[in-house]
Amino acid sequence: MGTYQKVHTIQIKSADLQLGLNFSWETIMNRLIGKIAVITGGNSGIGLAAAIRFADEGAQVVVVGRRQAELDKALQLIGHDAVAIQGDISRLDDLERIFTQIKADKGRIDILFANAGLGDFQPIGSITEESFDRTFGINVKGTLFTVQKALPLMSAGGSVILTGSTTASMGTPAFSVYSATKAALRNFARSWALDLKGTGIRINVLSPGPISTPGLDSALATTGQADAIVDGMITQLPLGRIGKPEEVAAAALFLASEESSFMTGSEMFVDGGFAQV
Repeated sequence: MGTYQKVHTIQIKSADLQLGLNFSWETIMNRLIGKIAVITGGNSGIGLAAAIRFADEGAQVVVVGRRQAELDKALQLIGHDAVAIQGDISRLDDLERIFTQIKADKGRIDILFANAGLGDFQPIGSITEESFDRTFGINVKGTLFTVQKALPLMSAGGSVILTGSTTASMGTPAFSVYSATKAALRNFARSWALDLKGTGIRINVLSPGPISTPGLDSALATTGQADAIVDGMITQLPLGRIGKPEEVAAAALFLASEESSFMTGSEMFVDGGFAQV
């Protein structure tokens, strides 16, 4: 698990002061005050960074993950009386239990960050049925039924965020199965935005590029060429570096808040330009 530090910086330009604008810590740090936010895969990486950011912004956070030990560590980092529920989103009985508990404890959901996902590096010719089933089971089936179970607890003003990927928009060697799952999520958002027409619930995709997370480290470790692959990614990144989970969390905050109130069916890239040029 990476190290997360809570560092808050406020920059106020002199021009702003001349205009007589009023800034307050409460306004800046309370964009999600009173909101109930559920984050799957919230025990590490992007999910954990988002949980920390959402809680700092006033949300009551519920994180879901498969490994209890990591969930326990995550709660210490998140603070703010966050709640953790252990479960595997690819199992419908687990999802039923998870959302029954959320309904009983919280009564509603305002923000759903369907972030849980995984992938294996396997080129065509080496793809196994086990890997295919696991990746589609969590990334596609798990996301679909996570959203479907959450929607009855959501109402107008609710925000659903799906974690996509730049791999859905570009070819990636030895990563075709994972890429296909993320392409499926992109269409889920487009189609579900139409299904949800008139409900006031928004759904958008947040697509990171290469981000330094335990999940990426684990996937790269199986290749035996982790350093070479990362170096290759960096050469293709206009910003010249791998991204941080906190940078994706900042974009997730925008999609979760009222600041994105006129966005649905959209895709937001946080990729250092990786899939843009």
